[in-house]
Amino acid sequence: MFRTTALAASFGLLGTLAQADNLTFYTAGPGGLADALAEAFEAESGISVTVFQATTGQVMARLEAEEANPQADVVVSASWGSARDMYERGLLMEYLSPNAGAVPDSLKHSHFVAQGISALAIAWNTESGTPRPGEWSDLADEAYRDLVTMPDPAQSGSAFDLIAGLETAMGDDAWDLLGALAQNGMIVPGPNAAALNPVLQGAAAAVFGAVDYISYSRAAEGETIEVIVPESGTVIAPRPMMILQSTANPEAAQAFVDFVLSDAGQALVSETWMMPARADIEGLRPGINDLTVIEVDDDAVAARRDQIISRFNEIVSNR
Repeated sequence: MFRTTALAASFGLLGTLAQADNLTFYTAGPGGLADALAEAFEAESGISVTVFQATTGQVMARLEAEEANPQADVVVSASWGSARDMYERGLLMEYLSPNAGAVPDSLKHSHFVAQGISALAIAWNTESGTPRPGEWSDLADEAYRDLVTMPDPAQSGSAFDLIAGLETAMGDDAWDLLGALAQNGMIVPGPNAAALNPVLQGAAAAVFGAVDYISYSRAAEGETIEVIVPESGTVIAPRPMMILQSTANPEAAQAFVDFVLSDAGQALVSETWMMPARADIEGLRPGINDLTVIEVDDDAVAARRDQIISRFNEIVSNR
């Protein structure tokens, strides 16, 4: 059982928190993390946690459907932009956990904070018979003809973020690269899993823009896959954790956020092969300081979302 010191210091007696004996937690993956956090928090605090886990789109749709009768207390999505949107709509409670001190400033806000972080990468099947790619542009080579997949940016927020990041770093050359990939037979089968599965099965050689923690996890399970982050740069995808303004259990919600950002909570995040949000917690894989991170103006990109997806659809004509 984890020690109760941090929670007790933040909120006094745990018995006070236990008066709110249930917390509702909505979250996008990764699989197993939500249940692990819920179980550990319940052992720590005595507060049971009801979990709803789905894609970010499904989580946001459920929140919208419940707008007249909100059910969730704490929400984690896979899209930083979703948290910014909810903040601007006045849907979030202001809270910055005392455990967020070691979270980089770019990954925390007065109303939300990163739970963990992933990056976008090339996921390459080491038994595909193709040369090991080192850069994004390598996947446009003849050796990868008809052997590259990419998640659909209309269904994958991370794939959209990658396009926006490459455009930021490369300008129109990013669109030329996507055109070259399309001409080389790149397929865009759907969300992240639909792009990764053909590579795991050997039907394709590489994913352009794989969510790295998923691929690291599959490699750890014995799949013949390598995660390659180009030295030229990539984007990171922090997963915002937020408390809804409508929560009926604000103290319990704050305690849960504190726990997720505690040593024990961040260790559970790390076990999923994500980067911990806290810079002082060591992960199982390379961290932010090991990557060349492309900085993106989130507000400017969000305002151009429809335009960017439309241009992608025009260029990648084999969708």
